[in-house]
Amino acid sequence: MSDPAEDTRNVVDRYKGWAHDAIVADLDRRRHPFHVAVENWQHDFNIGSVVRSANAFLAAEVHIVGRRRWNRRGAMVTDRYQRLRHHATVDELVAFAAGADLPVLGVDNVAGSVPIDGFPLPRRCLLLFGQEGPGLSDDARAASQAVLAIRQFGSTRSINSGAAAAIAMHEWIRRHA
Repeated sequence: MSDPAEDTRNVVDRYKGWAHDAIVADLDRRRHPFHVAVENWQHDFNIGSVVRSANAFLAAEVHIVGRRRWNRRGAMVTDRYQRLRHHATVDELVAFAAGADLPVLGVDNVAGSVPIDGFPLPRRCLLLFGQEGPGLSDDARAASQAVLAIRQFGSTRSINSGAAAAIAMHEWIRRHA
């Protein structure tokens, strides 16, 4: 693509007129050292939102654990610019994280979780989110170095996983970017 005025893609103005591969290469040079993972055992519709937020906050990579298929509509085509990786099991994700020296930090508002805004969030880490509804699986909680919660003050038990992921990523950005 050469004429920025004719570029209708959902990209920031800086990238208007750039070829797709050039955009991805530029993003790859600037990605932040945090990763995001989401469990997908029941075909979670929020995964697209997680991918879109990961792109907005320039996460190194999004990991999908469980089912390979997910509803891409919520990603608003950002999945074409965001690095994605699939893991069949939590154990596979944990092995990846160990090999990449990334502490796994679960995010769920369960008993014993620690408020994310008071936790020493490391620069290099993997933020792990559970399925909408049941939250983190037992395996995911057991694999997490810590389980972090987002403080809530209303009557609802939880916020949706896409919103929680965006808040947690922004907390990382607030501290490290």
